[in-house]
Amino acid sequence: MSWRYVVYAFVLIVVASVSALAGSVAGGVAVYSALRDSEPKQVDEPILEPIQPGQEQPSYLQVSVTEIETAVTEAVEMVSPAVVTVVGIMPEQRTFIGPIPGQTVSGSGVIITTDGYILTNNHVVEGTESLSVFLADGSELPASIAGTDPFADLAVLKAEGEMPAVAVLGNSDVLKVGETVIAIGSPLGDFVNTVTVGVVSATGRSLEARQGLMLEDLIQTDAAINQGNSGGPLVNLAGEVIGINTLVVRGGLDGTTAEGLGFAISVNTVRAIADQIIEQGYVARPYMGIRWQAITPGVAQSYNLPVEWGVFVSEVIPNSPAARGGLQQGDIITHLGDVALDEDHAFINTLFSYSPGDAITLEVHRDGETIELQITLGETRLDG
Repeated sequence: MSWRYVVYAFVLIVVASVSALAGSVAGGVAVYSALRDSEPKQVDEPILEPIQPGQEQPSYLQVSVTEIETAVTEAVEMVSPAVVTVVGIMPEQRTFIGPIPGQTVSGSGVIITTDGYILTNNHVVEGTESLSVFLADGSELPASIAGTDPFADLAVLKAEGEMPAVAVLGNSDVLKVGETVIAIGSPLGDFVNTVTVGVVSATGRSLEARQGLMLEDLIQTDAAINQGNSGGPLVNLAGEVIGINTLVVRGGLDGTTAEGLGFAISVNTVRAIADQIIEQGYVARPYMGIRWQAITPGVAQSYNLPVEWGVFVSEVIPNSPAARGGLQQGDIITHLGDVALDEDHAFINTLFSYSPGDAITLEVHRDGETIELQITLGETRLDG
């Protein structure tokens, strides 16, 4: 073989090697670009340190898929010891054949203080006569309800005994759509501290929880959430709780089915309510003092009402703020302050944006005229 062919072969091998190396580098850059916003960490850091609310997210220079997977496992290791299974016993039922033992209900929760305060959903503990929590290691602690807010579907429990860990509350205002999140809880009450991973599908969602009330500022996620996950934490890659899982939508009224539609109460809402309960034992909500019925375009058309959106005042409670402000039975409220009641602004949610003691102006339709009334809101206590 001529030496020229040997040289040509050597050159071809070198060129091929350089091309492969360039391709690998380009691929690495592409992976880095895709993952740089997914809460990465430097290679030389042993764990992800929790980022305090309001603290600027650090910018790192190196990232890999392995590091993202490691971030998930480390976040789970940080939070899992603080996740509990909540078990409640409903009151005994009396029937014509005799008493029937109360039903056992269960959900999830997360420890937020060293002295035993635990977050969960109101619907997990509502109506129970006794409660206990099971820690990740299987040990059982007695618990009681410190306070609830049924309008936000939140409850704070107080457990007795030594707490194994405390979860860090993050800042839900800085969440990004597509960010990796982790749901931890006890689906069906049996599969304790189950971990599922997904992304933030959307933020700022609203869903009707009961007539006239919308759960607002919800985090939508495709992380698997099942019955029993209620009250458990939704966690980011920094190991911070950024939401409390509350419900899942399986389908619509038309019979369609859906998967991956889970929702969590944003932790900033949770923190504000929990702080009130822990400090004063109840949640203070503004009180107007009326019984009412919601008006929608369909209702307005059926009853020939003068407005498409608002609330019809069916009763004014004597000596209430509404009575003192001049509101009357048969009035239709269309505005609270500057906010018009409509499809996106439910009456209760708009009312609850105010605080007890606030003076607000109501726009009211009465006998074919539009008038304005001034009302100073009272206080109602929600203390479970």
